[in-house]
Amino acid sequence: MGTSDTKTVELANYRPTDFVLERVDLTFELDPTNTKVDARLIFHRRDGADPGAPLVLDGDELKLSGLLLDQNEVPAGQYDATPQSLTIRNLPEAVPFEITVTTFINPEANTQLMGLYRTNGVYCTQCEAEGFRRITYFPDRPDVLAPYTITIIADKAANPLLLSNGNFLGGGNYDEGRHFAAWFDPHPKPSYLFALVAGDLGVVEDTFTTMSGRDVVLKIYVEHGKEPRAAYAMDALKRSMKWDEERFGREYDLDIFMIVAVSDFNMGAMENKGLNVFNDKYVLADPETATDQDYANIEAIIAHEYFHNWTGNRITCRDWFQLCLKEGLTVYRDHEFSANMRSRAVKRIAEVRHLKSEQFPEDAGPLAHPVRPTKYREINNFYTTTVYEKGSEVTRMIATLLGAEGFKKGMDLYFERHDGDAATVEDFVKCFEDANGRDLSQFSLWYHQAGTPMVSASGAYDPAAATFTLSLEQMIPATPGQSAKEPMHIPLSFALILDNGSTATPIAVAGGEVTGDVLHLTERKQTFTFSGVSSRPVLSLNRGFSAPINLHLDRSTDDLVHIARHDSDLFARWQALNDLILPVLMQGARDIRDGGTVTCPPAVISALIEIAGNDALEPAFRAQVLALPSEADIARELGSNNDPDAIHSARTAVLTAVAKTGSKVFQHLFDTMKNGAGFSPDAASAGRRALRNSALGYLTYAEQSPVRAAEAFASADNMTDLVQALSVLAHRFPDTDEADAALGAFVTRFDDNPLVIDKWLSVQATIPGAGTLDRVKALMENRHFVASNPNRMRALVGSFAFSNPTGFNRADGEGYRFLAERILAIDPKNPQLAARLLTSMRSWRSLEPVRADHARAALLTIDRSAQLSSDVRDIVDRMLKG
Repeated sequence: MGTSDTKTVELANYRPTDFVLERVDLTFELDPTNTKVDARLIFHRRDGADPGAPLVLDGDELKLSGLLLDQNEVPAGQYDATPQSLTIRNLPEAVPFEITVTTFINPEANTQLMGLYRTNGVYCTQCEAEGFRRITYFPDRPDVLAPYTITIIADKAANPLLLSNGNFLGGGNYDEGRHFAAWFDPHPKPSYLFALVAGDLGVVEDTFTTMSGRDVVLKIYVEHGKEPRAAYAMDALKRSMKWDEERFGREYDLDIFMIVAVSDFNMGAMENKGLNVFNDKYVLADPETATDQDYANIEAIIAHEYFHNWTGNRITCRDWFQLCLKEGLTVYRDHEFSANMRSRAVKRIAEVRHLKSEQFPEDAGPLAHPVRPTKYREINNFYTTTVYEKGSEVTRMIATLLGAEGFKKGMDLYFERHDGDAATVEDFVKCFEDANGRDLSQFSLWYHQAGTPMVSASGAYDPAAATFTLSLEQMIPATPGQSAKEPMHIPLSFALILDNGSTATPIAVAGGEVTGDVLHLTERKQTFTFSGVSSRPVLSLNRGFSAPINLHLDRSTDDLVHIARHDSDLFARWQALNDLILPVLMQGARDIRDGGTVTCPPAVISALIEIAGNDALEPAFRAQVLALPSEADIARELGSNNDPDAIHSARTAVLTAVAKTGSKVFQHLFDTMKNGAGFSPDAASAGRRALRNSALGYLTYAEQSPVRAAEAFASADNMTDLVQALSVLAHRFPDTDEADAALGAFVTRFDDNPLVIDKWLSVQATIPGAGTLDRVKALMENRHFVASNPNRMRALVGSFAFSNPTGFNRADGEGYRFLAERILAIDPKNPQLAARLLTSMRSWRSLEPVRADHARAALLTIDRSAQLSSDVRDIVDRMLKG
C-alpha cells in the first residue's frame, strides 16, 4: 500500500523519459501465491537526454528476484532496488539494450485489487492508473508506449483460459499439468492498458463485420451458468461497434474483442486494449434479476469501454493530468450513443440530474479541481465526476460552438493527427481550432478553471420598439487554489416564446455573437438586444443545458408554466417545472427548520399534474417530471445551514400534496401504463414502467397505506417493478408487516444471486431515519454481506453514506463515526474503495453547526490515524483544509 507521505505531482514539472521503450515481452508463470513474472524490456536512450542519466523504473511493494542487462547479470553496485523503485546505472549510450526483470508476486493476497490479483479462482488485472508497477518494475506512465508480447503459463485444469491483449498467437501443453498461451498486441500502448485474465469461465461468442469487411470475433466471458445473462451485453457491444463506425468513422482494429466479467472489481469496467475487464454488474442481465436502469447502465458502459479503443487507447494521455482527454471525451461519446438508442431528451435530463447531484457539489466543496488539474497527490482520487461528467460537458460545448459539421471536422483531424500518440488537452483543442479556423483560447478556460459558473440574467421588453433586451453577468466562484477567475466563453441556447406558444425569430441581434439559437457570453457583463419581437416573449435560456452553469433568472410562475407547456425543447420544459417546484421545497425546508409548515402553491401542483397526465408526451419524460428534486438537490441549492430532517419532511409534505390533488391522474396512470405480456428492455417499455411506478409511489402518499405497494410486489413479473415496490414498502412503511414480509421474500427468492442481494442491501441502507444505522450494522453481520467485495460494500455502506441524508446525517453524529470506523478498517486492504466512500462527506461544511461539528470530529479521527494510505490521506487533508 502507498504511504501517506506521497509527494505532490505537478503538471509544470512534466518531462519525457530519458529512455524510449521499444518493446515489451512478458512471461507469467501463474501461481495463486507465488507468480513468477519475467519482463524483457528493450530501451534506447532518447535523443537529447542526459548521457549519464540512470534508468528509473517504478515499483509498488515489489521484491527484485533477478536482473539482467543484455542477458548478463547486473553487478550489485550498478543498481538499487527498493519495493518502490529500481534504478540501473551505466547503461549503453548509443545502442538499444535489453533489461530483464524477474519478480514474484502473490495474487491471492492482493486485496487492493490493483495489479494482478485472484478472485473466485480467476486471475485478473487492473492496472489503471498505476497498478502495473505492482506486477513488475516498469516505466509506469501513460506516455511510455510499446507493443507487447505476452506468454502465460498456468495449471491447465484450474486455468483452461489464458487471455491477454491483442491477437492470439497460439498455445499448447507446456509441461506436466500446465499449458501456455501467447498473445501479441501490435498497437503500442501504455502499461495501464495491459490485461491478463486466467481461469475457468463460460463464454458467449458472436462476430461483427466491420465497415471494411473484416470479421471480428466477439467473446464475453462470465461464470459458468451465467452465459444467458450476457446476451444483452453482446447486443450492446455490436450496436456500439456499428454506431462508432457510422457516427465517428472508427473501425475496430484487432481480430478479436473480449470482455471478462468478474465479481471483485474496484471500478465499473476497464478498457484494456482488446480485453475489457468488467464488474459483472455491468454485464449480467435478465428480466428476473435486472432493472431497466441496469439494462441502460450495461448498454452505456459496454459502449463507453468499447469507444475507448480510439479515445483512450489508440490516442492516449501524455500524463494523468490529461485524464479528461480520454474520460470526458468518451463519456460524451457514450452519452450520444445512449441518446440515439433511447430518448434524447430523457437521457439529457438524466445526465443533468447526475451532474447536478454529483459534480456541482464537488465543484462547490473542498474537493473542487479543474477538469484538467495542475497537481495531485494521489491520481486514483482524480477519477471524479469533474473529470468524467464535466469533461463530457466541455466536449459537448465544443460541439455546440462549432456545430455538427465543425465538430466532426475537428474530431477527424484529431484521429488523423494523433493516432498512436500520447496527447494533451492542448493537442485536442488545437485540432478544432485548425479544422475550423477558430480561436478557442478563451473557451479553454473550461479545462483550467474549477467551479461552477453563476450566470445572472434579466430581460426587458419594449413594445414600442419591438425589442427584447437580455442582460447577462457571469461569476465564477473561488475554489481551493484558485481565488481569481477569468470570464468564460459560455454558450447559451435560448428561445423567445410568444403568447401563442410559437418561437420568435428576431430580425436582428446586437451586443454579441449569436449563432442560430446560441448566445455567446464571453464578457463579465454583456447585453443582447433583439429587434423585431412582435409581443412580449418568455425567455427560455440554457435550453438543453447547453452550458454546465448555475442560472439565476427571475421568472413568474405563469412564465415557467408557459415554458413547460410550449417550449419545443423537452429538457427546457422539464427545467421549467423543476424551477417551479424547487423554491417551494427550499422554502418548506426553511419553514420546518424554523418550526413552521410547508405551503405548496396550487398553480405549481396543477402544472406538474397537467404534464403527468399529458398523453402526447412520452411516458419516460413524464416520469422524470414526477421525480421531484431530491433531498440532495434541495440541500445543494440551500447551500448552508442544512438540516437533513427538515429537508426530508418538506419534500414528503410536497409529495403528499401533489399525490392527494392528482390521485385520479395517478390512478389512471397506474392502471393504463402496465406493459403487455412479456418483458422487453426497450426504451418505450422502460418508460411505461417508470411512469407506472412513479404513479405507484404517489398513490401510496395519497392513500397512506402499504396495501397497494404490497399487491404490486406480489404481482411483479420483472425486477424493475419488484424492486420499486420493495423500495416503496421499505422506505414509506418500514415498520409494517408488509415491508418485513417483502424484504424476507426478496432475500429468500434471490438468495444465490449476489448482484440482486446488492439491491436488497441498498434498499434497506436508504430507508430514511435515524434508526437505519442500526439496521446497516446488523446487515454487516448478515451472511450475504462480504466486506472484501467492493460491490457489497458500496451497496450497503456506500448507499447509506451517499444516498440516505437523514440516516447518515444523524443529529448525534453516529453516522459519521460509523463511516470513519469503516474507512479505517477498509483502508489497509483496499485504499481506493476507502477513499471513494470517504468522499460522501465532501459537503460537510454545508450542514447546520451541530452536525458539521460531528462531521469534522469524524474526519479528524481519520486524520489522526498513523497509518493512512495516500488515497485516504489526500482526501481527508483536502476536506479539512478546503
